Amino acid sequence: MILSAHVRDRFHVALTLLCCGGFGMVVAPAFAAAIHPDVVAPTSALTPAQIDRVWAQSRAPFAASLRSELDQIERVNAQGPFRADWEGLEPYRVPEWYRDAKFGIFIHWGVYSVPAFGNEWYPRLMYQEGSADWKHHVATYGSPEKFGYKDFIPLFRGEHFDPRAWVALFRDAGARYVVPVAEHHDGFAMYDSHMSSWTSVLMGPHRDVVGELAKAARAEGLRFGVSSHLAEHNFFYEEGRKIRSDVNDPRYASFYGPAHKRILMSSDDADVITDYTPISQMWQDEWLARSAELVDLYHPDLVYFDWWIGHPQFRGTLPKFLAYYYNTRHARTPDDEGVVNYKQNGFMPGTGVLDIERGVADGIQAQPWQTCTFVTTKAWGYVKGDHARKADVLLQLLVDVVSKNGNLLLNVGPRADGTIPEDVATTLRDMGQWLTRNGEAIYGTRPWRVFGEGPTRLPTGSFAEAHGQHYTSADFRFTRRDATIFAIAMGRPAGRLTLHSFHPDDGVQAVSLLGGGVVPFTVDATGLHIDARGFGLSAMPVFRVTTRS
Repeated sequence: MILSAHVRDRFHVALTLLCCGGFGMVVAPAFAAAIHPDVVAPTSALTPAQIDRVWAQSRAPFAASLRSELDQIERVNAQGPFRADWEGLEPYRVPEWYRDAKFGIFIHWGVYSVPAFGNEWYPRLMYQEGSADWKHHVATYGSPEKFGYKDFIPLFRGEHFDPRAWVALFRDAGARYVVPVAEHHDGFAMYDSHMSSWTSVLMGPHRDVVGELAKAARAEGLRFGVSSHLAEHNFFYEEGRKIRSDVNDPRYASFYGPAHKRILMSSDDADVITDYTPISQMWQDEWLARSAELVDLYHPDLVYFDWWIGHPQFRGTLPKFLAYYYNTRHARTPDDEGVVNYKQNGFMPGTGVLDIERGVADGIQAQPWQTCTFVTTKAWGYVKGDHARKADVLLQLLVDVVSKNGNLLLNVGPRADGTIPEDVATTLRDMGQWLTRNGEAIYGTRPWRVFGEGPTRLPTGSFAEAHGQHYTSADFRFTRRDATIFAIAMGRPAGRLTLHSFHPDDGVQAVSLLGGGVVPFTVDATGLHIDARGFGLSAMPVFRVTTRS
């Protein structure tokens, strides 16, 4: 449907008369009907400038807080030591705690766990007419003009949310850091934001989810991070503008955001170089201030961003955030400027830590990196019918990543009531049992001269993750701590085996089995020959190889 000039004019008249309060833009129903009788009519004909004016008006109550945050960013960055430009960020170094930690837990929990259908992009796809999510939504809840995404919020109660129990499970799994999503693309903040009314403190669970998890994690000695996916909110609800839906209602513009039309020239959704979606300076300021707010409120050890910050238009804004985060961290802990994760080419190399989403690197990387994936098989957020992968598959991924100088950030998607699915908890505990026995080969290690040997290789690059990878008895991965090399079997090796990556000049002095005992060995030009017959080798045993230097 194309809006006539007359209808567009009435839309803007209505906008100028709206008053702000409560949970967003509020207008008296009778008055609204008089000046704009069809607030859910499609608005896809609006120009980017008109869309931004509607959104900016909805954000008016928070203008002073936003301006104050932006001013603080400028003051802090003026003091340094990091400058708010890419060259000025080159002194950054990845902290040792992160390199030692190896394993973290990601948490995608939000309003999208209420419908629990498809995946965490349900808020976008439920407005895409004809999609599976739209059909499910109409059949289950009714038309998006009658029941929009905002109407799920009262159903998101989190009545069984227990941050201490969550963190205890993550600790038992062997994780060393915890990273909840503070705000996903849907625009619902899971923290006590002072720049939004659409938060878990004021609605839904009525709890500061991020704050409570931060307290629980630190009480257990775990590092704490936050993840922000706010950048993508700029376009996330665009489908709602094309149909009759509550996305078009200016009363909810503060929640649904600009909802700009996505203009992507490539079939690859992650290709930001050919992405011409409008991004206003107002939106970049919003992103910058809200990201800095998370730093101010929770002092995270790590900040994770999704892919869209790599859009070329963000390149002038990103260094401002990075400098602010590194400078505030430096003031608190001079030897630990924290970690910021980015995707693809989002940052200049060396100014943060690359995250390869659902994929691995091809060999040992010079700089620390990270992969992120989910425990289950279908989605980051909880969806009905999903199930957890087995622990050995995820442990194999962890070992492969660590052998290449990386970390694993493994995601959990709790139910809307705050409970973690039982099969997910079982997988995490099983991982923890292996790490309790073999953690010496993981935590605090560094890559050896080769990452591994054997015929099996994982597909490399983003979204190349292989489910059900089958390793052979000849597949091993290596890690190192000083003069000790750990040879980690990716399957169940034979009792007598040869590691061809070792040579006589390595000066092997002893071989032992973690959790076992001393193992007989010999070394010649063909490799390290280990005789572990009689040890009853389980899946993924680890051999400790002590060398001369």
